Amino acid sequence: MGHSRWFLGTIGGLGLLVLPSLVYGQDEVPLPKQVSDLAAQVDWFWTVVAACLVFFMQAGFSLVEGGFTRAKNVVNIMMKNFSDLAIGAIGFWAIGFGLMFSGDVYEFFVNPDVNSYGHDANWMYAFLLFQTVFAATAATIVSGAVAERTKFSSYLIFSAVITMVIYPIQGAWAWGGLWNGGGWLEALGFVDFAGSTVVHSVGGWAALAGAIVLGPRRGKYNTDGSMNPLVGHNMPMAALGVFILWLGWFGFNAGSTTSMDGGSFARVAVTTNLAAAGGALLAMLVSWFKFGKPDISMTLNGALAGLVSITAGCYTMTPMGALLTGAIGGTLVVFAVLFFDKIRVDDPVGAISVHGVCGAWGTFACAIPFFCRPGEAGSVTTQLIGIAAFFAFTFVASLVLFYLIKVTVGLRVSDEEEEAGLDVEEHGVSGYANFLMSHER
Repeated sequence: MGHSRWFLGTIGGLGLLVLPSLVYGQDEVPLPKQVSDLAAQVDWFWTVVAACLVFFMQAGFSLVEGGFTRAKNVVNIMMKNFSDLAIGAIGFWAIGFGLMFSGDVYEFFVNPDVNSYGHDANWMYAFLLFQTVFAATAATIVSGAVAERTKFSSYLIFSAVITMVIYPIQGAWAWGGLWNGGGWLEALGFVDFAGSTVVHSVGGWAALAGAIVLGPRRGKYNTDGSMNPLVGHNMPMAALGVFILWLGWFGFNAGSTTSMDGGSFARVAVTTNLAAAGGALLAMLVSWFKFGKPDISMTLNGALAGLVSITAGCYTMTPMGALLTGAIGGTLVVFAVLFFDKIRVDDPVGAISVHGVCGAWGTFACAIPFFCRPGEAGSVTTQLIGIAAFFAFTFVASLVLFYLIKVTVGLRVSDEEEEAGLDVEEHGVSGYANFLMSHER
């Protein structure tokens, strides 16, 4: 037994001596360098894991939008969300990433020698993946607002342009310095840590432009100004989607630290969670007060409103500030949905209210000192400039793009196709084949 212990101990000791050489090569690597390299690799790993969580949010958006739309259009909405991810992955890699972070498309697409980055190449790949799923998120927000009446082929054109051009140009304004670029809003001190405005308001204001150019769904509004509710077909599906989005948002916000150093990623996860809870509860209570019953669709959108609202200030806000930001977002979203219906802007899933309005609110909230950690509140003027600039560019660019699509290849399906449902008419298959469905408007 004694000889066996001596033998195992000797082998173990030799292993400890040999392992660094196997990992780092023949040259002796100083311990501080080993520790530094390990920390960097942990950060890269966390960033890729966070990207995977944000990737999974695409499933959440698909389920939310599918549940909030009618059964005859569920395949179409799934196809649009799926296509956003596929188009976004290629388009952002090919053009958008270079535009956003250096202004040089050649450097990231045409030039094949990515290994010239050496040790930093791994970080570039991790960062590219993380930013790609953000771009896809901005695009997929639009799909719900233009649901049930848009040509699939025309939507694909818009999805490509927003991920390759519209989103990256504005992203460079606020986040360009995260890689090799720099932006004018960034230089002013604009605060938007994970994208209440950079990602969500871009999607929300583009959705507003699309809904305006398209017009409302058939049968949504009457000539006397009254509204007919076109109720979503599957609230359990929508609820599951919100749970998935809530989970994925930990990657969205906490992952934006791109680091596990100092515990900031855990603090960001806590502020994110509190804001979502506050948004859900306040939307439920407000809808209960207004409609006499707690409304499931408003409650679900309230949770998303809280998540969108905290995305800008998740790093700079205190837990109490996060809770208040989310609660106000949950309240705002109820009134915003009612407002857009009143002015006859038909948004089947409430994307404009959740992402556009609450994204702007959350960005402004970063300038309220009471909500923020000491010394970390932004400037009211700078925050308002950023909100206005993103709205103006996104809305005008998207309005022009949707109009050009409308007058060239066509944007909206025919009345007959809309009545029959886009699943069969656009894709040749029903989402619920062999199930008996009630007649829908």
